[in-house]
Amino acid sequence: MKQNQSIYLDNAATTQMDEQVLEAMMPYLTSYYGNPSSKHSIGWSTRMAVELARNRIATLLNVKSKSIIFTSGGTESNNMAIYTALRDFGCDHIITSKVEHHAVLHSVEHYAEQFKIGVSYVKLDKDGVADQNDFSRLLEIKTAHDKKCLVTLMHANNETGNFTEIRWISSLCKKYNAIFHCDCVQTIGHYPLNLPTEGIQMASASAHKFHGPKGVGFLYVHEDLQPSALIYGGGQERGHRAGTENVASIVGMAEALQLSYKNYSKHRELISGLKNALASNLRDAFSSIVINSCGHALYSVLSVSFPYIENIEFLLIQLNQKGICVSGGSACSGGDSSHVMKELGRAGSYETIRFSFSKYNTQDEIKSVLEAMKDLLPALISQNSNQN
Repeated sequence: MKQNQSIYLDNAATTQMDEQVLEAMMPYLTSYYGNPSSKHSIGWSTRMAVELARNRIATLLNVKSKSIIFTSGGTESNNMAIYTALRDFGCDHIITSKVEHHAVLHSVEHYAEQFKIGVSYVKLDKDGVADQNDFSRLLEIKTAHDKKCLVTLMHANNETGNFTEIRWISSLCKKYNAIFHCDCVQTIGHYPLNLPTEGIQMASASAHKFHGPKGVGFLYVHEDLQPSALIYGGGQERGHRAGTENVASIVGMAEALQLSYKNYSKHRELISGLKNALASNLRDAFSSIVINSCGHALYSVLSVSFPYIENIEFLLIQLNQKGICVSGGSACSGGDSSHVMKELGRAGSYETIRFSFSKYNTQDEIKSVLEAMKDLLPALISQNSNQN
């Protein structure tokens, strides 16, 4: 049951855990409590559960199980990918974009300073997607200057939902011998990705984005790459990541990913219908809005910018009072204005709401949201447009 029967449209921030996932986890929260590193029967039972989960995830992604490293989530996975690429894989330059998640942008800034290397930011098109000509130019220039590049670009933006053409990116990375890390936190668990086909060498994922538990994720690292540890201690995760494994959550993550693949077509059709209905009705009701989610975007994310609203927080509070939970952007921005919207030129005269949907939403909820927006927005737009 949803908390207080709210209409929850902030699924890009986190999703409600599937009851089947919780059911799969429960034995490892109660009966099977052994440490997976213990050399006795109680420990072996949890070790088997961890390795079975690893194999399930690897099979779904069409990769070898040894290429899956369990982490605490997307942030740790992104940090590990960037750090190990610089320390272990010989990368001495980074190419990224200014609309990446802060888990990438702040990591890039920190590790570039630590390793004393340069960073290039690829130009973006009007939708905030990497410009193909500029990306190709950057790779060619840096390679000509004997630089081995780490390319870290997200698969789909967490605020706009817009996709990067990762097969094209990966083909250029292969041509110029660059390492390609892709933040797939918004896409793994929402699309049936085949990582070798996509040409990704490292990919980050987080279970709570696809109806799994919080605090667990994984980093895929291609079998030809051998990262050393980011976190030191015991020899867990084959020496790649120390610390006793979060057994129940790992089991839950594998179950959630399996369910997402099994029900992909059905859930995509449902969620796409919700997104399209809200987008169409918002356009009809408010002709001056800007839809930031382009034609090639996540079926689960709708980013809309509204003119003449000076304080988006006030609107979000009013919506919350009506039981509607949405976001002004990334849940990880800590109250700061969106760096993504600034790059798209939507800051200042526009304020943005991100609606993000899941399999638990309904058309009746979309109707309620539209009614609330029609009730609240005209007064705010009229008041602030008159002041301007």
